Amino acid sequence: MELRHLRYFLMVAEEQHFTRAAMRLNMQQPPLSNQIRILERELGFELFRRHPKGVDLTAGGQVFLQEARAILSRVEDGSKRAARAAKGLEGALSIAFTSSAAAHPLIPRMIRSYRELYPSVTLLLSEGNAGELTEEVQSRRVSIGILRAPVAHPQGITLHRLLNEEMLLVLPVGHRLLPVTIPVEPELPSVSLKALADESFILVRRRGAPGMYSKLIEACESAGFTPKIAFEIERMLTNINLVAAGAGVSVVPASMLGFHRDSVVYCRIQGARPRLVAPITLLCGTDDLEPTTQNFIALAKELGRKHRKESS
Repeated sequence: MELRHLRYFLMVAEEQHFTRAAMRLNMQQPPLSNQIRILERELGFELFRRHPKGVDLTAGGQVFLQEARAILSRVEDGSKRAARAAKGLEGALSIAFTSSAAAHPLIPRMIRSYRELYPSVTLLLSEGNAGELTEEVQSRRVSIGILRAPVAHPQGITLHRLLNEEMLLVLPVGHRLLPVTIPVEPELPSVSLKALADESFILVRRRGAPGMYSKLIEACESAGFTPKIAFEIERMLTNINLVAAGAGVSVVPASMLGFHRDSVVYCRIQGARPRLVAPITLLCGTDDLEPTTQNFIALAKELGRKHRKESS
């Protein structure tokens, strides 16, 4: 039994006449009658009572009519949903973030825009460190990872750099390197990287933020010292909490500037070579990307371009 047999049957049942049904189907009446006979033989009972003026449904035909309509309706609905899924309009998309990347205003803007454009796609959001996200994207447990920067280009992964933002030094209020008078925002005090040689640093573990960890070590060594690392923690927000507690100094992306403003001071870093920046990077697989993933990447790149233009 084929779907066309069901469509032929429905047309004859609707018209109650083979010739009129054949005209609507753009076919000859004898082939249509033959196809209905084939369907009846396969079912093992007659669907129509034939009479000179047309046909009407048998008891079996009446029941089969209801089922045929339901089958074709489900096929039509399934075809529409499959077509929507093929365009990324339905389905699911898993995205994982690092906490520092999620703190940037671009990320909630991306999520909000994607939900508005693709309301029928289920978003599965999670958080982890850079190492965890990279492994999850490599193993395809997660479709997209958004982090600062991996230490190297991971195998089997495509990187999309969305933007760069300035890294800021975080000092506790009253620190010896701060000026007596703190500038009023948006102005920030500046501190030379060389002046931090005797300070205790609080950093996210290398595995949690490999790119930023490596760049900071490199910049400090270029400035003539190896940083003394007092604490290595899992999440960047904890850096700021510990600085507020007087446990050391830290370096964070500028988008985290709003945390603990009553107990820490954010400063620009002078003399860092290479310049300390915190990128936002999107990770995905290299091939066979789902349509939902492709749509999100296109949106993220577009919003990243707009953000860079607005910030320039």
